[in-house]
Amino acid sequence: MTDRATDSPPAASPPVQEAAGYQPYVPPPTTVPQAVMVPLGLRDPLRWLARGWADLRAAPGIALFYGVCFWLMAVVLTLVFRNKPEYVMSIASGCLLVGPFLAMGLYDVSRRREAGEQPALGTSLTAWDRHIRSMGMLVLVLIVLELLWGRASLVVFAVFFNTGMPSTTGVLQAIFNPENIEFVLVYLMVGGIFALLVYSTTVVSIPMILDRDTDAISAALTSIRVMFANPVTMLWWGLLITLLIGIGLATWGLGLVVIGPLLGHASWHAYRGAVRWQEPPAAPAPATVA
Repeated sequence: MTDRATDSPPAASPPVQEAAGYQPYVPPPTTVPQAVMVPLGLRDPLRWLARGWADLRAAPGIALFYGVCFWLMAVVLTLVFRNKPEYVMSIASGCLLVGPFLAMGLYDVSRRREAGEQPALGTSLTAWDRHIRSMGMLVLVLIVLELLWGRASLVVFAVFFNTGMPSTTGVLQAIFNPENIEFVLVYLMVGGIFALLVYSTTVVSIPMILDRDTDAISAALTSIRVMFANPVTMLWWGLLITLLIGIGLATWGLGLVVIGPLLGHASWHAYRGAVRWQEPPAAPAPATVA
């Protein structure tokens, strides 16, 4: 006769007794200011434009200098597009290198006026020198996105035009040809995706770098948080920017002399209106031993 082992559940382990005076770990409070997203309405972009106009009127000479720079960039791009369209992407990359630094100069003017200081052209031109690493990283990201955008556009052209890349005149004819409505829709969809990505990562990142001297990644992530927190308002703000730039370009670029600085100043106020900084609580005073 064989003995059969009977299965029995394992004995429950006795509860662990917590040591006297045990307290769970609580992470220490943060010691750096935290970005808080501010709820925005549809009227806020109009307020940003109004405040930007006030900054422009307070420093018209500085605004004129930056406006002429924006106009010259538009002229160069237009001439290259008409005569050597194959070099447009290279020139656009150069504009992406220069544009953020010009914009930071305008942000510096608005920041100084907000702080009650007197802005100056010289200080605005060198506002980026203390943030060169963060600005360089952000510009590199913009250039990579611009190159990917250009490559995606070439793929769209290759799919719809199997006879080769059309000339400048051919591109314009293709866009306005009703038979190419599918090409236009796909091209606009691809361009819109990249434009939204660039806009989301830069809408408040450059002013934040100037204001808080933060790194490019943190600034870009905060910019994306602003988009998710207020999607309707920020899309409305992006539409206003697009319309105003379109008006500036429609006037042979001359409108950018005013619209460029206006949007630069207004973008600073967009950052200040969309992001509030919450200071960390003061550390408690150490207990004194009697």
